[in-house]
Amino acid sequence: MAKIFISLGSNIEPESHLKAALIDLGHHFDKLELSSVYESEAVGFDGTNFLNMVVAAETNMTIEQVVSCFKQIEQDHGRVKGAKKFAPRTLDIDLLLYDDVVSQQPIELPRAEILYNAFVLWPLAEIAPHLHHPVVKQSYQSLWHDYDKQQQSLWPIEFDWSA
Repeated sequence: MAKIFISLGSNIEPESHLKAALIDLGHHFDKLELSSVYESEAVGFDGTNFLNMVVAAETNMTIEQVVSCFKQIEQDHGRVKGAKKFAPRTLDIDLLLYDDVVSQQPIELPRAEILYNAFVLWPLAEIAPHLHHPVVKQSYQSLWHDYDKQQQSLWPIEFDWSA
């Protein structure tokens, strides 16, 4: 089984979309581990704040199958295929890590935004503090410790998981 790390984000009805995404992910992947939920300002465009989190899971799927599954879940929850990259969204699901795979195809792994987006790095460091980035060879805890926290506004929030 491969250990994967998944970034989830939403700024359109984010509470309901994160909950729905986690239910769907639970149908496809084993042993989900959840970070806290973080609120952050939109990055790259003016928009309402996002809710973000990172999920660890296990899978027997290939990278291509995982990415296809994520795209289907996004579309099932109103994400428009081919929509602008920097725009409000119901759901954004990205594969951050697939074991220690380093690749450019079929997707870039590890995902570059791990190193420059606080809304990815902080929750990843929370659930995998001692895991090492397969390229820069530093722990996520160390990377978060050294991150310029003035760069992006981000704060943990209480999140009501009840349906």
